[in-house]
Amino acid sequence: MSKLPNSNSDTGVRPTEDRPPSTPRWVKVSGIIAIVLILLFVILKLTGGGGKHGPSRHMPSSSGIEQGVKQL
Repeated sequence: MSKLPNSNSDTGVRPTEDRPPSTPRWVKVSGIIAIVLILLFVILKLTGGGGKHGPSRHMPSSSGIEQGVKQL
């Protein structure tokens, strides 16, 4: 197959031999999923969503009143 110097000049498309290999679809999809998860995490942190999590969740309250016991 002979390469013609100006065969694709009118379409603006480069021949496939000159193109670098494209990124596989699984890499693009994984990147998009990672970006979406990071954005979701940041949005939840900024808005205070996601409930109260962390070590203080399992600690007794600082009021001194035990849960389930009524104060007289």
